[in-house]
Amino acid sequence: MDRVYNFSAGPSMLPEAVLEKAAKQMVNYEGCGMSVMEMSHRSADYEAIIGNAESLLRELMHIPENYKVLFLQGGASSQFAMVPLNLMKKSKKADYVITGQWAKKAAQEASKFGTVNKVASSDDKTFTYIPKLDPSTFDKDADYFHITLNNTIYGTRYTTLPETGDVPLVADASSNILSEPIDISRFGILYAGAQKNMGPAGVTVAIIRDDLITGAIDGAPTMFDYKIHADNGSMYNTPPTYSIYICMLVYEWLKSLGGVEAMYAINKEKAQILYDYLDNSSMFKGTVVKEDRSLMNVPFVTGDDDLNAKFIKEAKTKGFVNLKGHRTVGGMRASIYNAMPVEGVKALVEFMKKFETDNK
Repeated sequence: MDRVYNFSAGPSMLPEAVLEKAAKQMVNYEGCGMSVMEMSHRSADYEAIIGNAESLLRELMHIPENYKVLFLQGGASSQFAMVPLNLMKKSKKADYVITGQWAKKAAQEASKFGTVNKVASSDDKTFTYIPKLDPSTFDKDADYFHITLNNTIYGTRYTTLPETGDVPLVADASSNILSEPIDISRFGILYAGAQKNMGPAGVTVAIIRDDLITGAIDGAPTMFDYKIHADNGSMYNTPPTYSIYICMLVYEWLKSLGGVEAMYAINKEKAQILYDYLDNSSMFKGTVVKEDRSLMNVPFVTGDDDLNAKFIKEAKTKGFVNLKGHRTVGGMRASIYNAMPVEGVKALVEFMKKFETDNK
């Protein structure tokens, strides 16, 4: 069977070269006589894997030396609790910008541990834009300021970061990490679930400035203490070894293409192809204001639920899968992460053109 073009929002498609390399190494990793899945995480072979993964990620993202890179479990959703448990210690207050379901959930989780100030929200228009921020509404005493850099469900992204002064900026980068350059020095913490743009489900990366790793609040579970994980090199307990190994292969693949900067140019090209078609189509329409459009997640609609369903069904038969929009939004959504080739987006647009002609 030929491989399909997988537009899933996550778990998402992985680079074919990565899958092929992993397949070759599945039974016997580099002559050690066993699979990575069978290795002790304390072995020299595995320590080399996790060390290389961290080194490559640091190189790709230009991570400064005064930041720790942690490979954790529990998805980005666990970070919704882990961030306040580790940072909400002085004023027990935090600022949140609500730009979608995941930002909303992050704020709800933080409210269990302190006071959440909802600085702004785009809920009034179904999260189809990034709200303009008024610095006068920021709490100068907040322990941190939280944003979701790219909104997977609604297809919006930040193009300008808020200026938060001495208040650490914390960001969920699950669906845009490694897709465009990010100035890590602007953040106190940047975290991301791997399953959208850098590996399989099971591992979450947290990039944390050293001065913020001071231990969790009293009574916090041991596994939710950044310091415990930092002091143990992400191996306080058994890490998600195979997921980290696949991430390492993705980092190698990305480096071979020229790094994040080269990938950013490719991602802009892919997004432009799809958005240009949507802007000129008489049937399909994008749902996000132009200035806030995501490069990774492109939601669109026809305006007719039956026609949407017909499109999704016919697309699947042609090898374009997982185009159904999130259940909270409806319509369609094409997630065009790093692993989606330009050819996949071009092929989708050609199919959409034909579908439009056939269904006038």
